[in-house]
Amino acid sequence: MNIQPRSLTRREAVQRMLAAAAALQVLGMESYGVQGLPKTIGTDPNLHAKVIPWDRILTEAEMKIVTVLGDAIIPADDKSPAASAVGIPDFINEWVSAPYPAQVADREQLREGFAWLDKESQKRFQKNFAELAEPQITAICDDICSAKTAKPEFKKAVSFFAKFRNLVAGGFYSTPEGWKDIGYIGNVPMAEFPGPPPEVLKHVGLA
Repeated sequence: MNIQPRSLTRREAVQRMLAAAAALQVLGMESYGVQGLPKTIGTDPNLHAKVIPWDRILTEAEMKIVTVLGDAIIPADDKSPAASAVGIPDFINEWVSAPYPAQVADREQLREGFAWLDKESQKRFQKNFAELAEPQITAICDDICSAKTAKPEFKKAVSFFAKFRNLVAGGFYSTPEGWKDIGYIGNVPMAEFPGPPPEVLKHVGLA
């Protein structure tokens, strides 16, 4: 599969990392004194600088897995593009490269999962995961996409897949393309407000 994911601009990267910063503030983490954090990185990004103060760390091989697996989770259809077309691989790389404890934990879990995918792919098909054909990718994903149906030996892989799927979905549905896919309108200017539709008024007992 020859997929060329779109890279995020620095502005987009900053916007998407705001969710992480907001979550840290809710948890009450301090800007300084958190073990392992550079003193130049706090919980309040400088939006005027439009710069993420850490390097992306995922390898090229890992990014291929991120791209292929992300597109298996959210493929292109008649409503929206694939995850890679809106910069989700770059978003995940930004996320797991962050030095905050939650992101470091996600990084370790995802990297273990990427290694497992390649090992399992080699075992079944004698190829790395990113080199598999779509039916082969689907076969592996089907085995780890549900805790209810997965075999006991796939327990860690199931946890990895759930974490990765949540990151892909969280990133995708924070994009304009994702909003459109679920019918979210947001703050769209209107010449006039016609009021709630009749079915909504009926639902709340006002019509």
